[in-house]
Amino acid sequence: MTSTPVILDGREVAREIREELKGRVAALKERGVVPRLEAVVAAQDPASLAYVEMKKKWAGWVGIESGTFMVDDSVSESAVMDQVAKLNADSTVHGVLIQHPLPGHIDEDRVLESLGAEKDVDGITSASLGRLTAGIPGFRCATPLGITKLIDRFQIQCEGKNALVIGRSNILGKPMALMLLERNATVTIAHSRTKDLAELCRTMDIVVAAVGRAELVKGDWIKPGAVVIDAGYNKVEGRGHDVGDCDYDGCAAVASAITPVPGGVGPMTVASLLMNTVEAAEATLV
Repeated sequence: MTSTPVILDGREVAREIREELKGRVAALKERGVVPRLEAVVAAQDPASLAYVEMKKKWAGWVGIESGTFMVDDSVSESAVMDQVAKLNADSTVHGVLIQHPLPGHIDEDRVLESLGAEKDVDGITSASLGRLTAGIPGFRCATPLGITKLIDRFQIQCEGKNALVIGRSNILGKPMALMLLERNATVTIAHSRTKDLAELCRTMDIVVAAVGRAELVKGDWIKPGAVVIDAGYNKVEGRGHDVGDCDYDGCAAVASAITPVPGGVGPMTVASLLMNTVEAAEATLV
């Protein structure tokens, strides 16, 4: 297939979502509710700090207030647990983000599981994942949710299609597979021990790459006309920008639609987090 693929532009769709959220936040404030998002983040992790700052920037743009609890080596696990308990109890806080990774002396799973599902706007606690599995309403994981919004925006047909998710993490691969199932796709999950991955990939109508290996998926792995969604962000020495889990040029030569890296899935993750936060604030008025 030699035609130019549709570029699944996450920046543009995220901008549209933020515009819509800005109006919803204004309506909330008219009713006395100011949406608030709080983050718990490692103070000595530059990547995490940069990511949280970006989220705070866009939160402020739509009118969401935000705050940050910094965790360094001097902050005990009990202090972090106490902070999460305070955020759970604070009715003015609508969403809480536990930013991975926390410092090594903190039991991250214990902290995460102490967060109430009604404030888990990142959708990554076992309670939130359980709700997704059971088909019960709740906050969905931000990155897979962002991908589904891209799918919806570009009217990508999932029903009856064969979809492959490469990656099985609790924050991306597994929930992504479940969300595709909700759209009536026939879903396969692949991972590091999958045999004949390239051959399996060639049979798929939709490929979501979320394994964390730079340019693993090659163009000749892709079925002509397939949709390629690249959720990978990898730093490669000598490259001027991050690269995805797919060889973009090779995959774009045969795909019908593809996400760029950067500018595809990443902006949608942030937009989804903000969307969940606004929904949490709106739920307080019900």
